[in-house]
Amino acid sequence: MDTQVTIYSTPTCHFCHAAKEFFTANNVSFQDHNVMEDAEKRQEMIEMTGQMGVPVIRIGDDVVVGFDEPKVKELLKIA
Repeated sequence: MDTQVTIYSTPTCHFCHAAKEFFTANNVSFQDHNVMEDAEKRQEMIEMTGQMGVPVIRIGDDVVVGFDEPKVKELLKIA
């Protein structure tokens, strides 16, 4: 898969952990940005979504707010 996957997360977010576990279980490589520690990435996330909730998952040009597993599967073309 050539689609770039990025997750904006915090260490204490249960849904962030679930999303990352899902990616790992499905062999999806991803870039993780801890928005609690990285103010620049936090601002990037806010500008992208208009809010501060995590996780924010960017798959190619698509953005998913929260861990919507069916939507993530659809965008990643995982059956």
